[in-house]
Amino acid sequence: MKTVRRAFYARTTSAVARDLLGRVLVRRTKGRILRGRIVETEAYASGDPASHAFRGRTERNRALFGEVGHAYIYQTHGQYCLNVVAKKAKPAGGILIRALEPLEGIDLMRRSRKRSGLRRIASGPGNLSRAMRIDLRLYGADRTKEGPLFITDDGAASPKVRRTVRIGVTAARDKRWRFVVEGSPFITRPRLQC
Repeated sequence: MKTVRRAFYARTTSAVARDLLGRVLVRRTKGRILRGRIVETEAYASGDPASHAFRGRTERNRALFGEVGHAYIYQTHGQYCLNVVAKKAKPAGGILIRALEPLEGIDLMRRSRKRSGLRRIASGPGNLSRAMRIDLRLYGADRTKEGPLFITDDGAASPKVRRTVRIGVTAARDKRWRFVVEGSPFITRPRLQC
């Protein structure tokens, strides 16, 4: 597996969010490997009122202000959400990984989610984190190096990408910073593919 290099994340958040589609998220846990192809992302940049970094650095969001390529994980409504730090010469920025197409370790993902169907196992940030067994212990993990959580480029062809408004934000609702693999049955809200 070839990990995605740090320079990949040192670009605008919208460019990184778009280009993460088709890459593979890998989670190593208890001797098992879980893999899923990234099919949906959202970008959050410095100066973006919908970003957790908008009001400045805190203990919770410190990873967003750190080195690109690291994990920023937060909890909301009892669920974890996985982000990767990305920015181009800005103080903070990140990409929310919203959905995966499960590739490997599907039996373990099903047990973690208590679901038998495949399409919704890792669809939505909270479901993705449960399926991939991601929690705050992975906060700050370097995703450019093979470890318990990293992103690879397996050489798959670049997918056709659609751009839409982000989901569930109350500020900057007009920004079209949600990116999805066109036609993927694994994204969270197919009707927003316009």
